[in-house]
Amino acid sequence: MENQQVLNKRITLFALVWPILIETFLRMFFGTIDTFMLSSYSDSAVAGVGSANQYVSILILLFQIVAGGAGIVISQYLGAKNEKKASYAALVAILFNLLLGIMISILMFAFSGKILRLMNFEESVYRFSKEYLIIIGSFSFVNAVSMTMSAILRSHGYVKYPMFVNMGSNILNIIGNAIFIYGLFGVPVLGVKGVAISTISSQVIGLSVMFIVLKRNVGLNFSVPELIKIPKEEIVEILKNIFKIGGPSAGETLSYNIAQIVVTSFISAMEVYALTARFYVYNLMFYIMMFGLATAQATQIIIGHLVGAGKKDEAYKACLRSLKLAAIVSFSVAIVFALFGKNLLGIFTDDMNIIQLGGKLFLITIILEPGRTFNLVLGHALKGTGDAKYTMYMGLISMWLVMVLMSYVLGIKMSLGLVGVWIAFASDEWIRGIMMLKRWKSRAWEQKAVISRQSSAVEKDDEYLQTAN
Repeated sequence: MENQQVLNKRITLFALVWPILIETFLRMFFGTIDTFMLSSYSDSAVAGVGSANQYVSILILLFQIVAGGAGIVISQYLGAKNEKKASYAALVAILFNLLLGIMISILMFAFSGKILRLMNFEESVYRFSKEYLIIIGSFSFVNAVSMTMSAILRSHGYVKYPMFVNMGSNILNIIGNAIFIYGLFGVPVLGVKGVAISTISSQVIGLSVMFIVLKRNVGLNFSVPELIKIPKEEIVEILKNIFKIGGPSAGETLSYNIAQIVVTSFISAMEVYALTARFYVYNLMFYIMMFGLATAQATQIIIGHLVGAGKKDEAYKACLRSLKLAAIVSFSVAIVFALFGKNLLGIFTDDMNIIQLGGKLFLITIILEPGRTFNLVLGHALKGTGDAKYTMYMGLISMWLVMVLMSYVLGIKMSLGLVGVWIAFASDEWIRGIMMLKRWKSRAWEQKAVISRQSSAVEKDDEYLQTAN
């Protein structure tokens, strides 16, 4: 059994935030490098890969149903000191996502082209999107298992390992991109297709390392006999708890990504340069939101452990402390980007239409990002308690009635273009953020925990008595 004091030292805001922050930064940074490399190849390639990645994001969210739900369930089991069920939950989650990933991979190999036709892209953008998506989508199972293992490590407080693994994978990806885009070492220039091959190769290597790390640190036995001996009723209970949290949580994010695809179709009807500007600015905006995202993910782990341990007052205060810190940092970073956004865009493109439009969007981001931080931190905290349905319902209402509808009205009908879309984004984030704050302060989430601390304590007492006798 893991020493509880050692576990508690790993489950603190500082201990969790900085590795997650570094990992998030590196993911975004290497993604930016990808975009920079592709921009030297073709602006259409940037738009094509960006569009394809919206579908990849949806696939990831399908896997996040189990990975995210398992992370919270495991955190609550560990908080309740029920390590046996935590181990069962980890094994069940990995197996389930592996099977789901294999099924999705087959479907993406067969139907990637038809799916992309729904977006009405220009032929050059469509061609690049298809080249990328058919390769990335066919190996979806790699992402499925890797995400699940990362969630398991994080729930145990091992946030440094996913950081190092992803750092290594991304470095390999950049090297591979350089080889295939620039034709280094005599390798043929494969462009977008080469980027996809490089991405998958680095992910496979990262998954292999993650497997070793998980086995050594958490002690999971991945053998078939170990899976078979898990009682069926335990599997049913675990999956029920995972989907109770993961289903609504992923459903909310899935809805967001579908809404983003709809909005992208609006943007496709605007100026020729609007779609490319959207992807450049959106990539850079991730740097503004990364501290809020890292804080949200760390807070969710902490809340899960505290709620599992029955420490609800501590959980309430911990969330508000995290929110204050994240909001201040995100707002400050947004101001910096508003001041230097045009200069940053100039690194990627010399098209003044894109640069001028991007500068306006970064100004709106000063208002947008604090709202997003409220939404992220409070939303993740609510999910950490098991109150995932509320965040989903609020998300569905606001995304479609505010973000999508306002994007159409302001962007298309009122001819504000991408500026109108960004105003709609900001309105959506603030409405959801305020509603999440009201929900947290109402403390209705206190009744939503999926793990019963009382029953867990009884089990531990029974184990103690049996050992004593």
